[in-house]
Amino acid sequence: MTKRDLTSAANGTRPSAINLIWEQLPLVIDNTELSISTVRRSGAGDPVLFLHGFGSTKEDYTDVVLYDAMAGHPIIAYDAPGSGASTVSDYSAICMPFLVAVAEAVLEAHGVSSFHLVGHSMGGLTGLLLARRNPGAVRSFVNIKGNLAPEDCFLSRQILDFPADEGPDAFVAAFVERTRRSPDYGNGVYAAAFRAKVRPGAVKPTFESMVDYTDNGGLLESFESLSCPRMFMFGVSYNGLSYLPRIAEAGVQLAEIPESGHFVMYSNPMAMWRRIGMFLAEVVKE
Repeated sequence: MTKRDLTSAANGTRPSAINLIWEQLPLVIDNTELSISTVRRSGAGDPVLFLHGFGSTKEDYTDVVLYDAMAGHPIIAYDAPGSGASTVSDYSAICMPFLVAVAEAVLEAHGVSSFHLVGHSMGGLTGLLLARRNPGAVRSFVNIKGNLAPEDCFLSRQILDFPADEGPDAFVAAFVERTRRSPDYGNGVYAAAFRAKVRPGAVKPTFESMVDYTDNGGLLESFESLSCPRMFMFGVSYNGLSYLPRIAEAGVQLAEIPESGHFVMYSNPMAMWRRIGMFLAEVVKE
């Protein structure tokens, strides 16, 4: 098996003590300038591309280096435009196809043509659209509570009911307070960090596009039709989703994570990494 080198830094940075490379990747997509904050690790075989959810960052996944179940896998993760340490010159450019184009550009910049995919929430939706456009490139797909049906828009749909004339800062304040008071696992942690992780200008275009694609994009059918091995991961709070029996019948492996809700990486990361590691081990062995 060939060893893919993901530690050759383009800008003179050096590996950290846990063999991670952190870089800013300049891109221009559809005349929009971006600086994408990335993190990566070398290893044998095809890399795992991690896509975070909205209001989160690539650091949701950097504990991967601490789990034996994920040892040896090369990885790539990055902050979406307007999130974390990534910047974008025009927030209005952000939509689901734009986020897919960013993912494709990051993969191309690292010379990756075949990869495993892990995406959470918005990242799961981005990953599904990425897999739909590049079906032959995706070795496997772990979809962590990514949007598949209208019932999944419990966060993003709030933008449609908010008065447009009140502006993004007012929406963020109301959104954070509502989420903070919600009793589900991990919501308080998510709400407390939201303002530090995402720019207000990115909220409206992202949420509106997520809702549109979830309502009208045929996502459930697309996920069912993918030929690669698939896992759908969800916290115990979501074990009543209406489509779970349907996707199980389509051959999707279901992974219910105990003592967690939407944010499994905050509430039960050990169980999350264990299930992802087991799934990837099965895929690589085939």
